[in-house]
Amino acid sequence: MTSPSGLFALAPWQLLLYLVIAVLAPVLCHRLGRGALIVLAVLPAATTVWAAAMLPSVLNGGALTSSTVWVPDLELAIDLRMDALAMALTLIIAFIGMLVLLYSARYFPPDDDGLSKYSGSLVAFAGAMLGLVWADNLILLVIFWELTGILSYLLIAHRAGKKSSRMAASQALMVTTGGGLVMLVGAVMLGTLAGTFTISQILADPPQGSLITTSVVLLIVGGISKSAIVPFQFWLPGAMAAPTPASAYLHAATMVKAGIYLFLRLGPAFAVLGIWQPLLIVLGGATMLFGAVIALRQRDLKLLLAYGTVSQLGLMTLLIGSGNPDALLGGLAMLIAHATFKAPLFFSVGIIDTSTGTRDLTRLSGLGRSMPLLAGLATLAAISMAGIPPMLGFAAKEAGYAGLLDGGPWGLVALVAMAVGSAFTVAYSARFIWGAFAAKPGVAATEPAPASPFMLGPTAVMVAIGLVLGLAPGLLEPLVQSYAQTAGPTHEDALALWHGWSLPLALSAAGWLVGAGLFAGQRAWERRRERIARPGVEPGVAYRVAIKGVDSIADGVTTATQRGSLPVSLGAILMVLVLFPGTMLLTSGVGPADVEVLGQPGTLVICVVILAVAAATLRARKALPAVLMVGGVGYAVAVLFILRGAPDLALTQILVETITLVAALLVLTRLPDDVLFAKHRGNGFRAVIAVAAGALMTMLALIIPGTRVAEPVSAGLAGPAVEFGGGYNIVNVILVDVRAWDTYGELTVLIAAATGVASMIFLVRRTGRAPRRPAPEVRAGRPHEPSPWLATNWMPRRSLLLEVVTRMIFHVIVVFSVYVLFVGHDEPGGGFAAGLIVGLALALRYIAGGAYELGEAAPWDPGILMGIGLFIASATAVYGVVAGGAALESTILKATVPVLGDLKFVTSSIFDIGVYFIVIGLVLDVLRAMGAELDRQGLLERGEAPVGARDREGAR
Repeated sequence: MTSPSGLFALAPWQLLLYLVIAVLAPVLCHRLGRGALIVLAVLPAATTVWAAAMLPSVLNGGALTSSTVWVPDLELAIDLRMDALAMALTLIIAFIGMLVLLYSARYFPPDDDGLSKYSGSLVAFAGAMLGLVWADNLILLVIFWELTGILSYLLIAHRAGKKSSRMAASQALMVTTGGGLVMLVGAVMLGTLAGTFTISQILADPPQGSLITTSVVLLIVGGISKSAIVPFQFWLPGAMAAPTPASAYLHAATMVKAGIYLFLRLGPAFAVLGIWQPLLIVLGGATMLFGAVIALRQRDLKLLLAYGTVSQLGLMTLLIGSGNPDALLGGLAMLIAHATFKAPLFFSVGIIDTSTGTRDLTRLSGLGRSMPLLAGLATLAAISMAGIPPMLGFAAKEAGYAGLLDGGPWGLVALVAMAVGSAFTVAYSARFIWGAFAAKPGVAATEPAPASPFMLGPTAVMVAIGLVLGLAPGLLEPLVQSYAQTAGPTHEDALALWHGWSLPLALSAAGWLVGAGLFAGQRAWERRRERIARPGVEPGVAYRVAIKGVDSIADGVTTATQRGSLPVSLGAILMVLVLFPGTMLLTSGVGPADVEVLGQPGTLVICVVILAVAAATLRARKALPAVLMVGGVGYAVAVLFILRGAPDLALTQILVETITLVAALLVLTRLPDDVLFAKHRGNGFRAVIAVAAGALMTMLALIIPGTRVAEPVSAGLAGPAVEFGGGYNIVNVILVDVRAWDTYGELTVLIAAATGVASMIFLVRRTGRAPRRPAPEVRAGRPHEPSPWLATNWMPRRSLLLEVVTRMIFHVIVVFSVYVLFVGHDEPGGGFAAGLIVGLALALRYIAGGAYELGEAAPWDPGILMGIGLFIASATAVYGVVAGGAALESTILKATVPVLGDLKFVTSSIFDIGVYFIVIGLVLDVLRAMGAELDRQGLLERGEAPVGARDREGAR
């Protein structure tokens, strides 16, 4: 059918809206406090209304579809599709998400410092879950799959100050992410073998073969890790460290259902595979029984529900594993029913916890009298969990029994496991009600605080839905039938409160009786021993042992291979380089004919100079000459670039080499002159490795150009650079036009790296602007007067010549940098080179006058400069889109101006201006950290710093 258009269409902007609101959520929380959660609930409420309006469109095989081109060159698109199965999950995600936000508005105290992070993460998680169930592309499905794992990690670790929360979050993330990686391999295999990554096309015509079975099994591994199915069942109870409303949403209603959703999605097409039934039925049955038995031993009400969730997830997996249409119908019905009873049960535990301060059933007594409304609601939800009429849980369980009866031999195995597990479900449901609300002999009556309507309301709404759908399950049947019939014909009226006297009803009744007997027997045993059963083994022991083993192996390998010595580590890398590529080169049959001749005699001369200076560097025994000679090698390489026709590279090389030399000299002022040249054994062996590595790289540099069989890319760049880039400097055009996105990414990385490195040099907090004048108490202790040539010079050792030269050329250098900036599109230069030129001018000012002179020359915060540069670069990207093109696409503006003549301006030059500011900020940050801070340390050592500064240093 045709998808609706306009606001009612399924489109990526709906998911993007969740991301935008998630980003704005902390701002709302800052202004409105926890009341912001009520405002945020409007978004999932709107999604619920929209989904309900679209419900008729997905019945009887209908679907809403959307395809938006993402990366045209790679044929990647955002394909979305919502059919009956996705609709069921959409209603659960959106509606319960709305209730969870309303509930959270009073669950958290007004002064909770983690509310901003919680609200943003929860809204983003809801959007990621919607993207997961709407995705009609295997890779897109995996992307949203991993997003839900990351966001659930943030929600589980809400109490970041508690070690248990951090460990539980890490455990959940590692398990689900590991399963997700396995799932990614399966998705790539399946899409490649099927010839398409579109899920609906794969399911419409499922491919066959042993590799298809392997890929489906890999997808199942991802599903069982997400849904806490054996052997990954241990992470879910640990995830109860999350706030209770987050547990209700993630670990009962939504995230753990992702694996179940995946099984339901694949079932109609791949249940015919021979591995499907035994794998899912065995794992699902084991999970159901394990979770149910462990739940009976819990004292923490939340953990009881957590293990109950594990058991129920096993039940759903078992039903889907049967694979026939009626069993798949029962699996989807159980998924919906589980949301209607498990969410209010978690809500109930949250109310009890906030009202009484405990979830321990051994300390709770008599809440049924003091909180009758909550007790009634929780009892109805527990009745639904136990599969007792008239709740939806009963109708769903009856449908599941009926489906397993038609499942063949494996269906009978599943039927037995479900019957046994259902009896235990009745038992732990009764234990929950008794533990939470019954009066216990010898335990003082619990006096709860009043519960907020914002917490009771969502609980009542979910219980009411479960009751209404239990009394009239026919309201739900069209939706579940529309899904199940994609696998084949189903029985009519599969969901009903009364099917007559039948085997499913007999099995249900037997489960009620046996479950009641189990609970009564457990209580009798506990009364005789005068103690309540203990939980037993803590979950995740095997996981922690495995992680500890991996850590031990990693420590051993690291200790054996990483000796903390740079020469050893670098030597190992170079040895591998020489042995493997070197051996391949020697055995490749390459001869002298393949070696490119150096060409110009000057090139050979420069190469000899480089070798001579490098050899002299090795003979140096003082740090200063060695650093200067290393710089000489760099300058010689710049000359080589000029001879080879690359003036732009030469200019950049000279500037980078100079600024690096300045930074090295600043560091050497704080180090002994011979610290870099301590004598070591094995220098001869190191020399052999160094010569071999150098010879290999030289040969590769000479051979590779001679083995080229295709025309160089550079041969075709000159024309497009002028025509489309509007410039004659091909290097600069490539940087700011052809690969502007790469440059933009490098800028952001450069800012982050520079800020981090500069911050760690002395582990001090930089305050932004540098001091422009020494403090009065510093000036009082110095006999020196300010220089007549510089703005401020309070250095104890002064150079008159350097001061005069600095005064004469500083402004000339800055003006020259502006020229280099604007001619960079046609001549050697550009934003990077121009920024380095200003950096050298600032370095000269600092060397001549010290930290205070630097503050006078550049009284700006380096972070602000870099931020301005990144903003300008970003604005250039936005301009391209606004102008009707692609991001960072440039426009060539031409005009004829009287007197000046024909002028041209390319908008990518604005991008270069952003680079200019970023590089200036970077150099200024380095000078502040490596230079000005060194000055401060020197003042402290000489006792010339203000008293306050010495006190602060001592405190550090």
